[in-house]
Amino acid sequence: MISTTPKKVDRNISDMRRYMRFRKILGCTVLVVFLILAHQPVRALSTSDPVDSVDDAVTRLVQFCMEPKTALDEQAVATLVDYVLSLKSNKAFSLPKSRECTGAYYEFDTKISFPRFMDYSYSSVVPSVITRPSSMRYSLWSNSRGESQPLPAAWKPVPPSGTPVVVHGFQREADTPDLNTGVYHEYDLKRTLILVNHRGRQALISISKQIRKSNVGKKGVILGNDNDWTYYYSSEPGTPKTGIGWVKSYIYDYFSIGVYVESSAAVVKTGVFQWLRAGWSGMNFVRSNHILGGMKRFAHNSKAVLESPRLPSPSQIMSVYQRLSNVPVNELRKEYAALQQALRSSAMRTGKIGKVASDSQMSFANIPKEQIVEELMLEYVKMSLGKPTLAGQFLRGQTGSSSRSLY
Repeated sequence: MISTTPKKVDRNISDMRRYMRFRKILGCTVLVVFLILAHQPVRALSTSDPVDSVDDAVTRLVQFCMEPKTALDEQAVATLVDYVLSLKSNKAFSLPKSRECTGAYYEFDTKISFPRFMDYSYSSVVPSVITRPSSMRYSLWSNSRGESQPLPAAWKPVPPSGTPVVVHGFQREADTPDLNTGVYHEYDLKRTLILVNHRGRQALISISKQIRKSNVGKKGVILGNDNDWTYYYSSEPGTPKTGIGWVKSYIYDYFSIGVYVESSAAVVKTGVFQWLRAGWSGMNFVRSNHILGGMKRFAHNSKAVLESPRLPSPSQIMSVYQRLSNVPVNELRKEYAALQQALRSSAMRTGKIGKVASDSQMSFANIPKEQIVEELMLEYVKMSLGKPTLAGQFLRGQTGSSSRSLY
């Protein structure tokens, strides 16, 4: 039997106490580590919450465009503006499918003040085609139905804590020939514009929702460089692309939300959420890269207009627009027919349309005067920016512009 002295007993008790303290510390450490590990999935989920809220915000605002009698969700507006202003590692990416449509997001900056941007881009007296020359053939705003309002000629800034300005309307639009297929379409949209003061910044939310399936796609031709905005529209169904000329394509559905926010005194930041379902035989052939290509095309050419030192002032554009609008429709159709004939001759020289198509009769009797004026206004802007044009002396005389001939 081993005897234990009092000193050994004290030492054993001291060791026991240290061991118990160590176990308590170890237990606390394990508990903390466990809690940290247990909390990590919550952090992972929280990073996806903003994405979910953006998806919800898009859904609510598109629904507001479709059903204007519902109340505006101002939190949804704030969510999208905050998202566009947030820092991102990538400013061009695909979005999850929605309503069976393929989606994508694209973001870019334009060196222009917000008031000046609004004067050029969203005014009833400045045609939309001027700031979207490579994306839009024409865009006719309508407020003929009870749930819509006229597009303002000028927008007043919304004061801090001020009520958002909301404008609902309808648009008949046609796009330009697609870069890949050469096809263009005409379609009808429901439109909603929301101007807000977001934490001291002016911001516009522009919402579009296609109402029904587009008209059948028709053959178009990009003449020369796409950055010169010269296009031929054949009115013939199909596509000029070899091997699939027989295709009868449609835009089955389309909706988008454009967010334009005052990033600084001289910069407007744009973020576009867009979804598209298009193809033929009821099938969707759209991929995210197709949408991104279209948005990059729009951004590049919109910036080329709005950032150009040669761009006429809004008042100058307004003056030319009103002057052309006052010209008798028969005179406008004569000038328009000459322009279209010149475009068709150029398309024939490129070999992209055959002689049979070039010999067919061209009639513009059913084209609205407003559409003719918009297309002629694009030629005026091309003249002003020094781009080639096939417009005749009539338009040059009306606008006081001069530019080199395309061919």
